[in-house]
Amino acid sequence: MNKIGSSGYPAGFSRGRRNLLAALPVLALSPWGCAAEHGTVPVAVRKLHSFRIRVQDVARSVAFYQDVFGAPVQARQGDEVALRVGNGPHYFTIGPAAPGEAPSIAHIGLSVAEFDVDAVQEQLRAFGVEPGPGPQSPADRLSAGMTCWVRERPGGTRDLYFADVEGLVYLLSSPLDCGGGGVYGEVCNAPEPAASAGLFNLIDYNHFTNFTGNRERANDFHKRVFGKNFQAYQGPNAPVIGVGDGFQFLMYTGGSRQGPPRNPASINHVCFTMAGFDVDNILAQLTDYGFSARLDPADTRPLMYWVSMRMPDRGGFESGTPEVYFSDPDGIRVQLQDPAYCGGGGYLGEDCPPLG
Repeated sequence: MNKIGSSGYPAGFSRGRRNLLAALPVLALSPWGCAAEHGTVPVAVRKLHSFRIRVQDVARSVAFYQDVFGAPVQARQGDEVALRVGNGPHYFTIGPAAPGEAPSIAHIGLSVAEFDVDAVQEQLRAFGVEPGPGPQSPADRLSAGMTCWVRERPGGTRDLYFADVEGLVYLLSSPLDCGGGGVYGEVCNAPEPAASAGLFNLIDYNHFTNFTGNRERANDFHKRVFGKNFQAYQGPNAPVIGVGDGFQFLMYTGGSRQGPPRNPASINHVCFTMAGFDVDNILAQLTDYGFSARLDPADTRPLMYWVSMRMPDRGGFESGTPEVYFSDPDGIRVQLQDPAYCGGGGYLGEDCPPLG
């Protein structure tokens, strides 16, 4: 029998887990489409800004992404390398996976207007996200659910993270953040150019798709905390949450299991927009580089590409909206789309009418 501590929970039961359980009834009762309630002010998220991947070989992955995207090194953070996306300052970092950890996308970064670490922490607390120590290991994300924490980097930057109800981790930062030093992470040296221009010219982020145990709960939580609304539907049970510029979005899909999550949610893929989006040309360039076509959806290995045709039953074009994917040297999935893509209908996925 488990021993019961003074808190009324089993001994060893983490504060993050207690916060998560306490938040579940509130989340279950929250009205859809309600951006703020009881006087709470949503976090003023502006855009998708960064993400981190953990890989087996940092040097190999940096060389790969520079080959494919021509992305210069914008900053270095210890053993992590920050590569610029488009014209910056948005970026993504590549760092080593911990022993026994599978390569993955570790967190999603969002820029916040007039960002201030302490003020945003207080906003998160109003939505039930309490300060905590953060995950003690990459596999410990679920125990940190509904908590936030600050990591200070050399150079004086205070990074604010939080884990949502499903155990997904987010980094909140200033729009000036370039992955460097300074109060807002805005101090970066001149970019270190890549050896080549790359196969594709990235413009910006478009979206992240996340697999969760309860998609309704995840959607409701993020609509309230970020004050955002649905931008499009990719099927009756697959809405996408607009981030704010009319194109970028966050998608939460998966099951509808009630009760505390058994496993942490995962970030399935990141999507970038690129100049000159043309499916045949993209596939030809990937083939020339050494990628192979994925023939079996259940068998996605490193350096594969595939195209998903999103049909009208999933909110796509009548003949299909092409969505282009590839896997990197660690099997991490990346999607490429036209800058007009908003997750909606039309051949380019550009048709996102007001949903009211």
